[in-house]
Amino acid sequence: MNPDHAAPHRTAAPDPYFPNSGDQRYRVHRYELALDYRPGPNRLGGTARLSAVARVALPEFALDLADFRIGRVLVDGKAARYTHRAGKLRIRPAKALTAGAAFTVEVHYTGNPRPVRSPWGGLGWEELTDGALVASQPVGAPSWFPCNDRPADKATYQIAVTTPSPYTVVVGGRLLARTTRASSTTWVYEQSAPTSPYLVTVSIGPYQAVPLAERPAVPQTGYVPERLAGEFTAGFGRQARMMAYFEEAFGPYPFGEYAVVVADEELDVPVEAQGVATFGTNHLGGGWGRERLIAHELAHQWFGNSVSIADWSHIWLNEGLAKYAEWLWSEHAGGPSAATHAAAAHSLLAGLPQDLRLGDPGRKLMFDDRLYQRGGLTVHALRTVLGDASFLPMLRDWATIHRHGVVNTADFRTHAARYSDGPLDALFDAWLREPALPPLRPAV
Repeated sequence: MNPDHAAPHRTAAPDPYFPNSGDQRYRVHRYELALDYRPGPNRLGGTARLSAVARVALPEFALDLADFRIGRVLVDGKAARYTHRAGKLRIRPAKALTAGAAFTVEVHYTGNPRPVRSPWGGLGWEELTDGALVASQPVGAPSWFPCNDRPADKATYQIAVTTPSPYTVVVGGRLLARTTRASSTTWVYEQSAPTSPYLVTVSIGPYQAVPLAERPAVPQTGYVPERLAGEFTAGFGRQARMMAYFEEAFGPYPFGEYAVVVADEELDVPVEAQGVATFGTNHLGGGWGRERLIAHELAHQWFGNSVSIADWSHIWLNEGLAKYAEWLWSEHAGGPSAATHAAAAHSLLAGLPQDLRLGDPGRKLMFDDRLYQRGGLTVHALRTVLGDASFLPMLRDWATIHRHGVVNTADFRTHAARYSDGPLDALFDAWLREPALPPLRPAV
């Protein structure tokens, strides 16, 4: 079952937190990006080819794209008129598109990529001291390619990146080819799983590949500065065990491989992307404070990446389930139990302002630390009511039934109710709709 395809009407409303992002009148099913990046001058040249389907008749439509110079725009191979301002590339085809029509858009563009401004700092393409990385959540994807920037608009991707040969290029997906000509190398990756634009990433740097696991397990590779290879291997030494446990708990890993990039910079927080997580040098060193981050980013491959939210008002589904995965891993690996972590989180939240409505936190609070903790507590509260005999299958089935799909909070409530002997409305209403922190009940 793939709700993104089975129920397109559910994914066609503007995002309440970012109503100017994306264009719900069409959906993209494939992107083909050919990029040339020169790290020194931070110069990006790109050609993007999008294959899409019109939901309604389209005399014109829009793509999200930051401040690049546009060379030309083609729709179905024919030159189209366009305007480009305030992050919107508005395109008028030579002939209006009919409802249900498949069409292609080709955009040629060049410029100096830089992060998109936001209340949370710069988002998207970030120039590093030696290379670049992409961290787009929630609306940074237009910093480097033209897209329909909506989390529900999932598509497959082929991405070719040409850059000077000393650099390694990491993109989420399978490496199809690596071709060197003169002093440049082109890396071609294919991401065949449906992917939200904000979850597409590129990392470019002088990285060394460090294998963490190979087949028959899920292939897992680290890309790290050479001097940090030993420290990385030690710090991420339990990730392969973590992957095996999460597959047992949540179902098969949703993608073909998993890459971890350690950028040669300190980063505020690690960030997930489809099949990739990016960490900073400050996230190495071991200990629970860092291992929980490894678990959190890995869990997002199921919760957030494979099972994606319809819009950003449902972000607790991503972060609450990833937070609870941290606690499950701790419990499984012989550390403090999930109940112990929940008690600590509840004590922390009890001393903080009670003005967060988890089920619709608003744009201002969507990345508030309390959302993560309360999200984990909500999942734990559900566990205490269901009991492990029902909770664990519920969690696995959620990730399996909606694999590569699009969901919302109502879907989760309906799903969880199937595993309960009694109604769950009071539990969900207290934790998701009311700002006051509910009491933490003991496990059954």
